[in-house]
Amino acid sequence: MSDTDSFIEEVTEEVRRDRLFALMRRYGWIAVLAVLLLVGGAAWNEWRKAQDLAAAQALGDGIVAALDQDDAAARAEALAAIGSEQPKGDIVVSLLRAAELEQAGEIAAAVGILDALSSNGEAAPIYRQLAGFKSVLLQADTLAADQRRLRLEGLIQTGSTLRLLAEEQLALIDISEDAPQAAIERLQRIIDDAEATSGLRRRASQLIVALGGDTAATTQTN
Repeated sequence: MSDTDSFIEEVTEEVRRDRLFALMRRYGWIAVLAVLLLVGGAAWNEWRKAQDLAAAQALGDGIVAALDQDDAAARAEALAAIGSEQPKGDIVVSLLRAAELEQAGEIAAAVGILDALSSNGEAAPIYRQLAGFKSVLLQADTLAADQRRLRLEGLIQTGSTLRLLAEEQLALIDISEDAPQAAIERLQRIIDDAEATSGLRRRASQLIVALGGDTAATTQTN
């Protein structure tokens, strides 16, 4: 390489360094800000995860302590005192409290909690449906058959995961209204449904037999 070429290369390199330093002075703060944002975002994310974990642990500890009470009424009262910063936590506590109130014989209070949850638009559909279904079961002796039928049919129409259990309850309503053939047809649909569990199929088969129906179609499923 000649002296001229070497000189030109050195000048070019110096110009590049000057341009780089000028750019750093002009835009370097952007890079610094980007780094700070990345670091700050990662720190905030870790802090939030730690907070969520701590809240979940506190909720779990509270539930365990509440369920350790001697009787259902005391457990329900202890559950009522638990607060959660997460909607799902409140839902779990509500379902547990309703179950304890039911065990304590406070059916009206349990139904109130379940109905409130079933109408909570912020809760996931499965929780609303579960609460609504349980509410209907608890009111089997107090809620008119047509009202129970309406609510159970709503679960079926929405394609709920509880639809087959709702069908079973509707068959029981058919039986109570002296409509055995309607009940048998409904029970047979349960048996033929691919999503029916073996236990549900067994119960449906037993009901068909009790109603004097033909079990030939159910024999292969048992």
